[in-house]
Amino acid sequence: MSTGHREPNVVHLEPIALPEPKLDGGLSLGEAFRQRRTVREFSDEPLPPQLLGDLLWAACGVNRVNGPFGVSGRTAPSASNSQEVDVYVVLSAGAYLYDPTAHRLRPVAAGDHRRIALSARQGAGGSNAPARLVYVADLDKLEHTAGFDEPGLHDPEVEKSYFYVDTGLIAGNVYLFTASRGLAAWFHNCDRPALAAALALSERQRPLFGQTVGFPRTAATASKSPPSDYSS
Repeated sequence: MSTGHREPNVVHLEPIALPEPKLDGGLSLGEAFRQRRTVREFSDEPLPPQLLGDLLWAACGVNRVNGPFGVSGRTAPSASNSQEVDVYVVLSAGAYLYDPTAHRLRPVAAGDHRRIALSARQGAGGSNAPARLVYVADLDKLEHTAGFDEPGLHDPEVEKSYFYVDTGLIAGNVYLFTASRGLAAWFHNCDRPALAAALALSERQRPLFGQTVGFPRTAATASKSPPSDYSS
């Protein structure tokens, strides 16, 4: 288990039960590939619960009970099925941890932390978007995997390659889902020290990147945002 947790501020936050995924809609896979792109201008229109739940399930939800090594399978693969990358969902009311097994959001920190889910260099671009996903690697889930305990899970450099790749796989799922549903998405850097404090992460948890999701802003009201180092 992770150690060294700070106490989170969850005052006035309640768990959010997400609707069962409904995946019978949107563009075909081929058309989603054609439409996949980074969009950095967002409307502040909230994501309906069904759409948010479908997005998170597509990102890394449970798609089969009996997956590799006796552990449930996810829509995104991971090293030895360690499932070491957690997805935090930062909304205007607070930050939550997505629980794929229960398909619900667990409260983590009250307050609007969307701004720090983007790096300081990038200004406030997209901070009005309804949701920002934050990808956090939990090293204990690698080193104490429920999957196949191979030597690389105990080598810091190999661990790093694993959790970076696994984050990219989840982010790729998000990009394809948003393309299929006409949403905007932007994968970007984040303010790691500020997020570690706000989310009460332990020393064994590493905030890696953010991904902003929402409805695209119309051209008539769009303003220029700074470019991202990590997406196109």
